[in-house]
Amino acid sequence: MKIAFWSIGKSHDPYVKSGVEDFSKRIQNYFKLEWEIFPPLKNAGKLSIDETKKMEGAVVISRIQKDDFLIALEERGKQLTSEALAQQIQHCANLSVKRIVFLIGGAYGIDEQVLRRANFQWSISKLVFPHQLVRLILAEQVYRACTILKNEKYHHS
Repeated sequence: MKIAFWSIGKSHDPYVKSGVEDFSKRIQNYFKLEWEIFPPLKNAGKLSIDETKKMEGAVVISRIQKDDFLIALEERGKQLTSEALAQQIQHCANLSVKRIVFLIGGAYGIDEQVLRRANFQWSISKLVFPHQLVRLILAEQVYRACTILKNEKYHHS
């Protein structure tokens, strides 16, 4: 199974880059991992919020494959414990999912069309974080889930 982290926005800022790279390397001991950073829309400042979300959503929909298991990071999604995230990943493995795609939306969130396509909507917190920091939290939590699945010592519950 492959894991893909997709994010709409600019490249990793230096303050998160080394952490994201570190956890990404660690995840690759368990699953093949790919990052896809979709650049912000050109002329986004001239578009309404709805137009921006719809255009970003069209990019995501064009890239998602029929068999992908899409997990949309959405503030109104379901909150999970680290153990429950591990169970979600294991569930995908049990279903022989080829690729889990974790999607971090743009500045205004994720378009409804994409949310309808999502297999699961996950809220990492009731707090609001910068998208750059969400990338780091996502990478760390997926790594933590991998160690939970293998009964390794990283996670202390």
